[in-house]
Amino acid sequence: MTNDVVIVGAGPVGLFLAGELALAGVRPVVLDRLPARSGEQKANGLVGQVLRLLDHRGLHQPLSGLPGAPRPIPRFVFGAFPLELDRLDRNPLHAAPVPQHRIEEVLEEHVRALGVTVRRDHEVTGFDQDRTGVTVHVHGPDGAERLRARYLVGADGGRSTVRKLAGIGFPGITATDPVSRVAHVRPPEGLRTTDSGEVLLPGCPTPFRTYTHTRTDHGVFVISPFDPGAVMIATMEWGGPPADQDTPLTLDELRASIRRVTGADLPLAPARTAGPFTPRRTVGHNTRLAERYRDGRVLLVGDAAHVHAATGGPGLNLGLQDAANLGWKLAAELRGWAPAGLLDSYQRERHPVGQRVFMHSQAQTALMAPGPGTTAVRALFGELLAHPDNLGRIAALLAGSDIRYDVDCPHPLAGRFVPEISATTSDGEVRIAELARTGRPLLIDLTGGKLDLAGPAAGWKDRVDLVTADCPRPPTGALLLRPDGYVAWATEPDRADREGMDRALRTWFGAAGS
Repeated sequence: MTNDVVIVGAGPVGLFLAGELALAGVRPVVLDRLPARSGEQKANGLVGQVLRLLDHRGLHQPLSGLPGAPRPIPRFVFGAFPLELDRLDRNPLHAAPVPQHRIEEVLEEHVRALGVTVRRDHEVTGFDQDRTGVTVHVHGPDGAERLRARYLVGADGGRSTVRKLAGIGFPGITATDPVSRVAHVRPPEGLRTTDSGEVLLPGCPTPFRTYTHTRTDHGVFVISPFDPGAVMIATMEWGGPPADQDTPLTLDELRASIRRVTGADLPLAPARTAGPFTPRRTVGHNTRLAERYRDGRVLLVGDAAHVHAATGGPGLNLGLQDAANLGWKLAAELRGWAPAGLLDSYQRERHPVGQRVFMHSQAQTALMAPGPGTTAVRALFGELLAHPDNLGRIAALLAGSDIRYDVDCPHPLAGRFVPEISATTSDGEVRIAELARTGRPLLIDLTGGKLDLAGPAAGWKDRVDLVTADCPRPPTGALLLRPDGYVAWATEPDRADREGMDRALRTWFGAAGS
């Protein structure tokens, strides 16, 4: 049997891509070399526009535990600079402290409910592609086997086997500094909390803000009390003692690093709360971006396409939106209605986004390094951040909301992720995010039908849903929403612009009635 798509990697990105394909009527199978979900502590949360994307799929509430739409956070950090985001009239940055093992758990429940097969303990050892598909060589519990697929997607991380086998270059920068150490520990004795919520370490007069990076003369310190029984503590050091990458990080080693970075001697003990809380050491960092995201019928997504420093938490924001961008386009190709060049637009749209994360992750690392030169740059950067316009630009950079795709439509919303909009349909008041749960393209008339779009859009009713609603103060009269949440076309309330709508429907969703 030929599968529609074989996805290699059952991390968050691979699982989310499988869900997007399944919503579009495509049959993916997910392979992962591990026999069970990893016990390694990786991401500690979700940051950026990805939370609004997950809200479009009904996944925000199970992940965050909060009802309704994602809410912007009042403060965050960039390169160890505190960002007071509540100063902004429009704050674009969202975040939720969700450990990666929980993200994977929720996403796997989501895709299994959609009928997706996840095969663990299956390692890809090779593949051959031809004009009609890909033969994937796999070693599983029953030995060697072959799977036939129309497309193969590598979502298998920074050391991607799929990328290497495809011969796709992975240029970038490898740095030997800093050395990062992180562990979840029992709340240490001697910690004191100030009235403003900052933490005082024993013997250290300077308070440290929680959930943020604090730069000292000797490195960076982070303390995040995510759980009553487990506090995450991390350090970053430049030019410190040699670190043996072949030995596991111990709490004694982390304690010595805390002493060097902060001057405080902090007793550490294993966390009381059940893990996974594996102590982790990272020596240096790689910042790399795949030369291309596609080679014939083989595609890359997430960390298989890009790796970078974790500062600011951009990884899942970038990777999950890669998956959303690719999913509907690959499904359109498989179902036969994709216009020419649609699948290639995945590379065209997402590669520049990877380049922006490539840039700002390096900038943040540079801003945290010790030394008088960095201190001088930080003084200037701090002055710039005092201006709300600059603060807003940094917030949008971290959120990914500064991205605007070229969709050949002059409306201010076109090419951007759709804003939060509530409207009234025949079923009552509804948010656009709730309308998007099906994963199908949406043509939304916010004038209550005054624009009369049903007739002109009838040729696409097999793949585009028309929603008629009333909105008291609409930011637009109507909009065409891609499944990844981006606006392909929009028009004003007093102008139907049927010519522009027809052009957008053909550009993104193929010929009418095909």
